[in-house]
Amino acid sequence: MTTAQQLEGASLLSWRRRQLQRGGRRVDFDWLLDLAGGLSWSSLQRLLVEPQRTVQLKVSLKDLEQIWGHHLDQAIPLQHLVGRCPWRDLELAVSAAALIPRQETEVLVDLALETIAGMSIERWADLGTGSGAIAVALSRAMPATPGHAVDLSPNALALARTNLEALAPEGEWHLHQGRWWEPLEPWWGHIDLVVCNPPYIPSDLILNLDPVVRDHEPHLALAGGIDGLQAIREVVAGACRALAPGGWILIEHHHDQSAPALNLLKQAGLSSIRAARDLEGVNRFALARRSLSPCS
Repeated sequence: MTTAQQLEGASLLSWRRRQLQRGGRRVDFDWLLDLAGGLSWSSLQRLLVEPQRTVQLKVSLKDLEQIWGHHLDQAIPLQHLVGRCPWRDLELAVSAAALIPRQETEVLVDLALETIAGMSIERWADLGTGSGAIAVALSRAMPATPGHAVDLSPNALALARTNLEALAPEGEWHLHQGRWWEPLEPWWGHIDLVVCNPPYIPSDLILNLDPVVRDHEPHLALAGGIDGLQAIREVVAGACRALAPGGWILIEHHHDQSAPALNLLKQAGLSSIRAARDLEGVNRFALARRSLSPCS
């Protein structure tokens, strides 16, 4: 990218209107102005009232135009073009190697931390870590507690390492390539908290996804089989033997999978089973606990 640029607010607003006439959503363009250009939403709103103000952008208008054009022409996510994504109180590195972290998953982390409040946690795990977003959040919240981030994709693990090294340098975390519980076998029975955001989109729905998602985010992290529950079945099936007695598992799922996800947890012999809602009030998460008695 070229150097930063200073210009009058009125000129910037006129340029912004021209860019929006090319297409796309206003909210996406203003996100680009914020994350790549350094012009926050609140500063933009002030500029709309006081266009005579001078603004300093971190990059040139030419650079921003090129990014916006790639997004419009090729449906490339802006997060991939900028290489960063705000999430919780963090700014994560992102790429096509893993899903872009979603707001719903912020709620999953909050639920996990609320659920274990007051517990003594010996070890935690993030299954299907992707960008490492959940692992970063857990490691920052519990830096002295060993944690394990698992993913089948080596490229996703490389991205997760980048984020963990940058954002959770004080944490005791470990990365493992493999399928769900398998790399964690040495610690089975000693994991007090497991958080998992698995692929859960039914196969028939993949082609109907927005091109920004369908064409640029890894299908390995999206496709959950015919009914969307394939990965959830695998994770739940191993939960009772892998969790410590009294340990918790929290799983994110599709908006219409609450009942079958809860039933899978029940069939696996887990207890304290309940659903939790996302930011829109939809049951999006399933929680369960291994009882203190041996698994059946």
